[in-house]
Amino acid sequence: MKDKALAAEAVAAPGKNSTGTPLSTKSLVGLSVATLVLLFIAFSPTPAGLPIAGQYMLGILAFSVIIWMLEAVSYPVSAILITTIMAFMLGYAPIAENPAAKMATSKALGMALGGFSNTAWALVGGALFLAAAMTRTGLDKRIALLVLSKVGAKTNRVLMGVIMVGFLLSFLVPSTTARVSCMVPIVMGIILAFDVPLKSRFAGMLMIATAQADSLWNVGIKTAAAQNMVAISFIEKQLGTTISWLDWFVAAAPFSAIMSFVLYFVLMKMMPPETQEIAGGQAIVEKSLAALGPMSLNEKKLLGISLVLLFFWSTEKVLHPFDTATTTITAITLMFMPGIGVMDWKQAQNLIPWGTLVLFGTGISLGSALLSTKGGIWLANWIVTFFGLQSATGFTIIAIMALFLIIIHLGFASATGLAAAIIPIIIAVLQSVDKSQNLNVVGMTMILQYVVSFGMILPVNAPQNMVVYGTDTFEVKDFVRTGIPLTIVAYVLILLMSSTYWTWLGHVVLPGK
Repeated sequence: MKDKALAAEAVAAPGKNSTGTPLSTKSLVGLSVATLVLLFIAFSPTPAGLPIAGQYMLGILAFSVIIWMLEAVSYPVSAILITTIMAFMLGYAPIAENPAAKMATSKALGMALGGFSNTAWALVGGALFLAAAMTRTGLDKRIALLVLSKVGAKTNRVLMGVIMVGFLLSFLVPSTTARVSCMVPIVMGIILAFDVPLKSRFAGMLMIATAQADSLWNVGIKTAAAQNMVAISFIEKQLGTTISWLDWFVAAAPFSAIMSFVLYFVLMKMMPPETQEIAGGQAIVEKSLAALGPMSLNEKKLLGISLVLLFFWSTEKVLHPFDTATTTITAITLMFMPGIGVMDWKQAQNLIPWGTLVLFGTGISLGSALLSTKGGIWLANWIVTFFGLQSATGFTIIAIMALFLIIIHLGFASATGLAAAIIPIIIAVLQSVDKSQNLNVVGMTMILQYVVSFGMILPVNAPQNMVVYGTDTFEVKDFVRTGIPLTIVAYVLILLMSSTYWTWLGHVVLPGK
């Protein structure tokens, strides 16, 4: 259990990895394979219509995907490595407009660091500080215990309570790992207090629900996950538009709500608890809640700031012109102000997964460079030709690309990394389709971004999965056998809503419309 917990910590908090570790076989193989693929792509004969800089970026993209899939190095280290490679390779690449001149490393490094000046990066940073404040004050724990104290001691109602907590915390804690990390000790306390075995179906069901509920609401709420911010960033930069918090919620929340019910029935069917009711269960939760005592002043202040922030998020473009990033940064500023704030810098800095911020910024830079060097556009045209998407309908494209995303996600441990690698390509693919199809590129990109959060089959598909796996309450096979039907239903629901609800909203245009 200890080894699993350490592994979970390494995935969930990449900024905490130790230094000076010996080169493992896994790292050696991963780096070797990634480097060979990079060199092969970069120095192969250049296809027609593909600038050399774009060819280099395709090689860097392949390198990035391989080291992320094989976890050859930690995510923060991979981000630094990718930045360095981009600086040197693009620095010596000819400029598309003037092939006789080189881009120069200074300009290439600026391109590699461009993601760190993006408003989406600032939003993710703000979200991590909000999550840190929740952890520091204990407000997230109080909310979780309060919900669980109301559901009763029947095992099915406890499951409902865990799913409901995942839903509520998604509004207030914009970090999936932080939400799950808050829930794990609470749920473990319930399991231990109920005196049920750690390897029982009841314990495993609750832990799997903790991770999966948060994954599902990563889809429903724009600010719930960093990968959504990656998509928003590319949509803003490449398509010149943005998606408000409310627009995202209206489109995605019904999907997450339906899937939350599906999650409940799948877990109750696949992992039925050994008993229907735990004696004294509700009293145990209420005792834990009472032990917290009355709300502290900092909890009250943070709750007030969070609710005001949620109001500004949900009324963006309706009651005011302020974007999500700006209102979030303003809230963070208030959180640090003397007298108003809830923590100081010293208290916050140790609670921030800085590695996540580094990875996020590099991910945006990678995608942006892929598009600006025309590498992404060339790859998109190839994909369109290969899959015969030139005259495909919006529904067909979603069906094919969503299935592709589900399959490729099996090799990724980071939805942020997956979004950074694939969303620019998706945008380019949608733009390459015959204009007569009248596709809503923004709407379809948003829908396919939902699928990026489908890391529901393997524990290694998402940090939150690894956090709950570290509790040793279930086996990998339990996660797989519940995750597969959940993913299948989610895929079918994507297709169903693409032909109905999202068509009504105008995000998908059906033939003849």
